[in-house]
Amino acid sequence: MQIGDVVVRKSYGRDVTFKIIDINNTGGVNIYSLRGIKLRILADAPEDDLDLAPENFSSESEQLFTRQVNSSIKKILLDRNGMKKMYRSTKAVDSKELAFGRPGKILHVDGDADYMDACLKVYKQLKLNVVGRVILEKDQPVKTIGLVKKIKPDIVVITGHDSILKDTKDYVDLNNYKNSKYYVDTVTELRNYESNYDDLVIFAGACQSCYEAILDAGANFASSPSRVLIHCLDPVFICEKIAYSNIEKVVSIQEALENTITGTKGIGGLQTRGKYREGFPKSSYV
Repeated sequence: MQIGDVVVRKSYGRDVTFKIIDINNTGGVNIYSLRGIKLRILADAPEDDLDLAPENFSSESEQLFTRQVNSSIKKILLDRNGMKKMYRSTKAVDSKELAFGRPGKILHVDGDADYMDACLKVYKQLKLNVVGRVILEKDQPVKTIGLVKKIKPDIVVITGHDSILKDTKDYVDLNNYKNSKYYVDTVTELRNYESNYDDLVIFAGACQSCYEAILDAGANFASSPSRVLIHCLDPVFICEKIAYSNIEKVVSIQEALENTITGTKGIGGLQTRGKYREGFPKSSYV
């Protein structure tokens, strides 16, 4: 097996597909470093626990995730069209073609280039204004603040990979997490720059992240309340809800999570004001 191969783990019932990202020899045994294709998970496994996945293979759980993703995208676009029609029906006739709107601008910082690409494709489908940057988790506390000052987003996503030490009993000690401390430090820097939760909306965390510490640092939304794996597109669906909710509306956490894949087990947070601004009239020159 080689770096780049797509594999499944026999010991876990072939439940998740992985890409091999590194190979290390330990005591004469090859240990493969793995990255989840759809779930934000990192794992290690010996060669005898791995099978090459058939082309276009998806486990039953991943097929379910795919159906949920497609359903969420379809629902989002239908709901958005419904809101436009409702707006037009309550305005004067000459408003129908003259109204326009601007959703919130998003900066998405991800520690994984493949996940970044997957997210950008869905942002595009959902017609979101986004800037994506790949920055390793350990570098995010130093580099993100400069990007925010330059890009001036309404919403910032800080994500990548994370995990909790096996058999840990202290779920609030940041030393028991792979990358949670970096997410906490990044959120702290951002809140020192902009303290208002509605002026700068922050999502931070990844799989099994220390939810409580990230929220305490100042995030609007964080993962993972139940220390579960989150889907790579969950941050996208959170951003969409805030970016396209009218600035007059305070979005409840239940509304913010309604289109996510892992729901309240994977993500939680605080009620947050929307970032969509209606405009009138539309320019006739563009």
